[in-house]
Amino acid sequence: MNTAILSALAEPHRLHIVELLARQPLTVGEIAARLQMRQPQASKHLRVLSDAGVVKVEAVANRRICTLRPEPFQELDQWLNTYRQLWDDRFDRLDEYLQELQQSRTTDSDEK
Repeated sequence: MNTAILSALAEPHRLHIVELLARQPLTVGEIAARLQMRQPQASKHLRVLSDAGVVKVEAVANRRICTLRPEPFQELDQWLNTYRQLWDDRFDRLDEYLQELQQSRTTDSDEK
């Protein structure tokens, strides 16, 4: 797992930028306006996201259009999938244990 991706997403403003870009591509100015921050601040956060490979910034005339790149999120999903499987297995075992307990209690109450 690329820790640069997690590090970039750990900062609340950058995570909010990603959430905005998940809906649609936006210019740097639009991002700054929606987050109520100055454009240089937004550009700084976008630079970190771009360096981590999360965001692609394209110059179109005098505007910079920002979009999300899918690859980092696919990598993150693959990494998380390992933990999903682990928790699924644990929940399955817990379910089996709870069913055994319930059957045991039902058997005990039938015997009384």
